[in-house]
Amino acid sequence: MDSVNLSVLKTLNDWQSTDTPVWLFTVVETFGSSPRPLGAMLALRLDGLAVGSVSGGCIEDDLIKRAQRFELPTDHAEILTYGLTQEETLRFRLPCGGVMRLVVEPAGQADWVRKVLERISRHQLVRRDLDLKTLQVTLNEGLPEDTVTYNNGILATVFGPRWQMLIIGAGQVSSYLARMAQALDYNVIVCDPREEMRETWDVADTMLSKEMPDDAVLALPVNSRTAVIALTHDLKLDDMALLEALKSSAFYVGAIGSKSNNDKRRQRLALFDLTEEEIGRLHGPVGLNISSRTPPEIAIAILAELIQVRSEQRKTVSLSANCNM
Repeated sequence: MDSVNLSVLKTLNDWQSTDTPVWLFTVVETFGSSPRPLGAMLALRLDGLAVGSVSGGCIEDDLIKRAQRFELPTDHAEILTYGLTQEETLRFRLPCGGVMRLVVEPAGQADWVRKVLERISRHQLVRRDLDLKTLQVTLNEGLPEDTVTYNNGILATVFGPRWQMLIIGAGQVSSYLARMAQALDYNVIVCDPREEMRETWDVADTMLSKEMPDDAVLALPVNSRTAVIALTHDLKLDDMALLEALKSSAFYVGAIGSKSNNDKRRQRLALFDLTEEEIGRLHGPVGLNISSRTPPEIAIAILAELIQVRSEQRKTVSLSANCNM
């Protein structure tokens, strides 16, 4: 899940130990341009403390004023709409034509927050259904394709990591990549059969595997939301992972190394049971070419390319859907 939303839930959980009224706001519908996506959240206390974001700031200011004027609900949830008039668009600095709808719910005593955080800590995806009238919450196993929906008085939201990343190698680049990837909605698994490398791994909330790389790929439920990235610089270990990953449905398969080394790698891979198309899926050298040199720079380059690939896939799906209409 979005690391911002995770911070909202953790703060909301902490605030529930006080007697100060607390509300949770969730973006459930947008028209035109929007400063924040569907599902973006904001937690707000009566005293004006807030964490998260639903806009660029002006809507947050209005919500704080509403709370301090006791205009927010205390026994049910309801819909707030911004941008219906030109005056509101200018007042709240919404993009041209932008309209935003939020669900506001009292959350001071909501025990679902703790339960959701427990499931997230176990790397589980959880769907929450909220009845706006009764505030009844139902928690179920979520699916990666689940989205934020609001129908017939029921708000459905999904929490937990929607994407997964298998990193081969527990080195320094992997450490930076894992930390940054968690902020971008990835559940991170790190595979390194070398004991000396595993002993120094210190990234919290990641899964550390000692399996051989090819076995680690086969053990995963690899799907179109999986990225496999080989970063050991050990040709044998990296190639073992690639041989299986390139045949899988992973949306991204990358390997560290220079262009020359990756050209040689493609020649080696061609000696095995891989098709030319499968080998062509390899991103090597891994990451966007932004002249990165240090471990954190390389990690940024990799994540930038992942963002680019995911964006291109969304455009392709959108165009396909429009053509079929």
